[in-house]
Amino acid sequence: MVSIKKKLIGKQTYYYLEHTFRHKCKIRKKEKYLGKKIPENVEEVKKDFLLEIYKERWYPLFDRIKQNYYKELRSMPKTAKEKEIKNFSITFTYDTNRIEGSKLTLRETADLLEKGVTPKAKPLDDIKEAEAHEKVFYDILDYKRDLSLQIVLYWHKKLFESTKSDIAGKIRQHQVAISGSRFIPPFPAEIYPLLSGFFSGYDKNKNELHPVELAALAHLRFVTIHPFSDGNGRISRLIMNFVLHKHKFPLLNVPYEKRTSYYNALERTQIKKQDSIFVQWFFRRYIKEYKRYL
Repeated sequence: MVSIKKKLIGKQTYYYLEHTFRHKCKIRKKEKYLGKKIPENVEEVKKDFLLEIYKERWYPLFDRIKQNYYKELRSMPKTAKEKEIKNFSITFTYDTNRIEGSKLTLRETADLLEKGVTPKAKPLDDIKEAEAHEKVFYDILDYKRDLSLQIVLYWHKKLFESTKSDIAGKIRQHQVAISGSRFIPPFPAEIYPLLSGFFSGYDKNKNELHPVELAALAHLRFVTIHPFSDGNGRISRLIMNFVLHKHKFPLLNVPYEKRTSYYNALERTQIKKQDSIFVQWFFRRYIKEYKRYL
């Protein structure tokens, strides 16, 4: 997070932007001089300052991960690659649904998706949504065009057409609340203008931002719009991985065990309207997941 600090030197006050972060168990600080007054465009200056930090601290790590990941991938037999994707699809399906309340265990999810074994005494909707999620996950890997409202509505329909047919693939027309969160999602009348801004912003940013940052922001901004009656988190995490895959970066799973820090990062960002809070949580999660490639 970037904050404004002032320093008194003699009788004169000077203003700075300050960003503190932990690196190798030490607290480090980076500053940018603003002037004797806070400029009117300080929010734009903050964005530029953060971009400098990202380019210096994060982007080289992401690019190294991509390079080493694909070096390893090229050496793998086709069947091993397919197995790796399958394993990810199972874990991703388990965690993304478990976060939203599914009762299936990881083992049950694996048996269902690998062997077609239906778990006993578990909600039928959880079983159907696990099967549907994996199908949509493979759809996003095969989809060659770019993000659009039409394809997102299609993915949502496929996720829920067998369990929640009344809302599947439909933008909500009623107000919703997020359980346990202080953030209030947009009102129904705001959704279409916000979605229009989301897709135009994505089109503008896709050639300007680093793909890992683009994936983080796509997830954050879509889930903040909260356009569906249910399934906003699952669709947002699918969009996140669509962006990573399209730019040939390793995919990311948000483990159920990390849901508290994940939700906290989302809520703090949404309440404070500071994208950098979630983006930097996402960066740290991505680095931790793929540190073996550094």
